[in-house]
This record gives sequence, C-alpha cells and structure tokens, in this order.
Amino acid sequence: MSKEIKNNRLLWQSDLENGSYRNPILHADYSDPDVIRVGDTYYMTASSFNYMPGLPILTSKDLVNWELVNYAVKELPYEVYKKPAHAKGIWAPSIRFHDNKFWIFVGMPDEGIFMTCAKDPLKEWEPMVCVWEGKGFIDPCPYWDEDGRAYVVHAYANSRIGIKSKLAIFEMNPEGTKCISEDQVIFDGTATQPTIEGPKVYKRDGYYYIFAPAGGVKPGWQTVLRSTSIYGPYEEKIVMHQGDSIINGPHQGGLVDTPNGEEWFLHFQQKGAYGRIAHLQPVAWKNGWPMIGIDTNGDGIGEPVLEYKKPEGATSTKICEPATSDNFESSQLGLQWQWLANYSDSFYSLTEEKGRLCLYPLNTTGDSKALLWNCANVLTQKIVCPAFTAVTRMDITVLPVGARSGMIMIGARYSALYVEKTEEALKAVYVEAQGEGKDLKEEVIKEYDLKAEKILYLKTRFYEDQTSEFLFSTDGETWSEPTKRFNPEGATWVGAKIGIFAVSDKDYLEGSKVFFDYFDMKAEIN
Repeated sequence: MSKEIKNNRLLWQSDLENGSYRNPILHADYSDPDVIRVGDTYYMTASSFNYMPGLPILTSKDLVNWELVNYAVKELPYEVYKKPAHAKGIWAPSIRFHDNKFWIFVGMPDEGIFMTCAKDPLKEWEPMVCVWEGKGFIDPCPYWDEDGRAYVVHAYANSRIGIKSKLAIFEMNPEGTKCISEDQVIFDGTATQPTIEGPKVYKRDGYYYIFAPAGGVKPGWQTVLRSTSIYGPYEEKIVMHQGDSIINGPHQGGLVDTPNGEEWFLHFQQKGAYGRIAHLQPVAWKNGWPMIGIDTNGDGIGEPVLEYKKPEGATSTKICEPATSDNFESSQLGLQWQWLANYSDSFYSLTEEKGRLCLYPLNTTGDSKALLWNCANVLTQKIVCPAFTAVTRMDITVLPVGARSGMIMIGARYSALYVEKTEEALKAVYVEAQGEGKDLKEEVIKEYDLKAEKILYLKTRFYEDQTSEFLFSTDGETWSEPTKRFNPEGATWVGAKIGIFAVSDKDYLEGSKVFFDYFDMKAEIN
C-alpha cells in the first residue's frame, strides 16, 4: 500500500450536497454532546470518560459538517487515571460562551464538578478547577443570569450517591470557580420522568427552560421543563421521542440557533458498538414549548428526522468530517487518537523517524502479561462509519523479547492480533478477551509462526453487524485467512474503538521500539 493517504476521503458524509442532510451527522461516539454558536461558528464538545486527551472540541459552519480541532483537557488530575479507569472520568459536559470566554463544565462522578475555560478554544485551555468536590454530582450546566448571579443545574449518579431521577441546583460565584450555596432539588421526575438527567438551561420570554433526557439511555425521550423561577416549580413536557421512527432514544444534547434565527437540537442515539452517535433535529416553538423533530403521527410529540433540509445562514460550507487515516507526517499526534488513560511522552515519538509513529513497548501496569484493557499505552480512535477496513504497516525489527504489538478492537471486551517475540520464536497471536470488568479474561484463539520478519501488515475489517476480524500479511498483497468474527460490543457509556499498541511484559529494554508507517481507514470491506 502506498504511503500516501487521501485526506479528503469521507467515511461518513451527512451532507447530501443538495441542500439537505442525513442523520446521523456524525456516525461516531460523541456521547452527551453540547453545542453553542459564537459568531458564524458552531462549537461542540462531548463526554470522553477515561480516554485522553479529553473533552473534544469540534467546529462547524453549518451544523452538518464537523471537524475535530482540539481537546480542552490533556490529562485528568488524579493518580487513578494513570491507568484505564473505564466508565469513569469526564461525563456529560456543557459548553457556554460568557464574558468573552469559552467555558466547559463537567461532572466526574467520583470527584466532583469541574470547570475549564479559554479565550481561544483552539488553543490551550486552563487547568480544570474543582467547583464542587464530592461523589455523585453529574451533568452540570452553568447559567449566568441577568442579575449577575450564577448557577449550576445538575443531575445525580445513582451508582455513587443513591439518588436518581432528580435535578438540582446550587449557586456559584460569577467567576465559575466555586459553589457558594447549598444544593437544592428543583425537579423530581421519579413518577413522570424517570432517570431524568443531562440538563441544559436556557432562558426565553421570561421562562427558564431546562432541556433534559429521561427514560434511560437506549429507550428514552427528550423532556423540557419550564418555570418563571430558576428554582421552580417546573412544568414538564415530552418534546421528542422515537414514535414511529427507527431512531431509538433520541435525547440528551444542546439547543442552538443559527445567525438567521432558526433553532436546532443536537443529540445522541445509542447504537451498540458504534456508541452514542450524533443527530441534528429542527426545532419549532408553539405556545411557549419547543417541538423537536417532526410530529409525523399526530401525537403532539416530535419524532427524529432521517433526512431534512440543512440549516440556513451558513457563511460557508466545507464538506468534511473528523480525521481518521494518518500518515504520521506531523510532529504532533493526530487529534483522532486517544490513549486509554493519562499518557506520557514516553509512550511514543513522531520525531525519531520522520513520517513514522514510534511506539515504545512499555509495561505500564507492573504486571506480566497484563490485559490490554488495563494498559494505558493502547492508542485508539472511534468507529466513524457503519463498516470499514483499516490497514497498518509495522516495522518490528527491534521488537524485544517479551513485547507485544499489533491492532485491537476494544469495547466492553476486546479482540486483538499482535506480534509477540519470545526467547524461542516470533509469532502472530490472535486473542479474545471475554467477561465483564474485573472478570475479563484473555484467551489465545490462534497462533501463527512467523519467520524472521521485519515488516508486517495488519488489517481489521469491521462489518455492519458490528463484528470485526483481523488479517496479516508479510508483503501487503497476500493476506492470511481472517480470524473468527468478534463483536466487541459497546462498553459502559462508550462505543467500541479500534487501536494500535506496543506493550511489554518486562521492564523497558533500552532501544526497543515498533514503527507504524501509516494507519489507513476506508469505508468498505476489502
């Protein structure tokens, strides 16, 4: 395969180039999205959990074509995140523009509510500040009122604090750095809006509106609350549900307007191994309530659209998507890549040999033959289309004894094809890890003897039934028989990811390394 990679090849194109778009606008795991507009540019962020860097920053000119341009968080400020803390970390952020700054508030269910801000969202963000310390407060949304007072509306994590289906509020200082009041429940959805969470606060025509999902992640709906006081009492109305559509659980996201006054709602849909993929719905107001989507069956509740006319008022449109393929020509790691935990520069280099990614086979767990699930130095990216083929070329010339390097599909469980060097042999090994969490166990399914190979090509095929398989080649032309197909499944709150890695069962041997020449992804099976 050629080193050259086409940067403009889309794996998933939402823009139909006829004035309309199709959902999802991003066929990728941008969980719990929130969106704002500043000038003629839209900004989106999403949950990132334990994956680092975190809090992705995406931009768009038309709400349909998006690019990943930055991350707000480079690492999480706790020792526990030096190792993969699956399903922990950054949950459900809110992004706002206030006082000529961009603000993001996030909940970390085991640590508290945090804030980061930046004058320029494309540059480095301020270190996270703890606004409220403790367990169980999640999904925070800040609101600065006209009288100068500032608030955070949030939900609760039942798994941490034993409270669910309630929304609460506390006052914070105008600088957004600390809580200055007691926490107070403002809505109890136990009877009518079970599992209500993810609040987003807006003000319109004298009413405070809280947009909040309810009913659970996969089957739920979108609710809106309104009151003339931010403390309530609140009226409630379901404004979007699946109805007769094929889009399950259409909820949790942000309301945004266009320069010419249209309003839109960007939200997620839980879709198995793909994770929480992003959809865009039109919003219309009637009698002081929004309807999200289109009421196709006449029940007075909006249903999500599959195709619709694009938002108007865009100053320009560039057909684009977040990057996937990588030829490693940059001196900085591409934004499509995230590690399983806080990372170190010792994990990799892009300058040791220009145009190649060098991964150093490190033991980050202290264990022998550690599960890849527990290794911080596994480098991943999202699944971005229904089916794809990914290929990489590895130089294993100086792979040391005790090291493993290859490709992985990782979700709630994982499969991997890697090269392993022992005292006796060099071999390709296909493994599957089944189970859940701490009970995950890895099993060698098949081994392949290799000669004294220095170059190896690895290929992953991912199918629309959400199963994947691996192949390898010594010349990039003749390939092995594929491994058995395996469903990585979506993990807790996140979709599956594809990745590459170099790990070791021993202490690092000076001079050992693995080079990756490219990572090429196509939206086809080949």
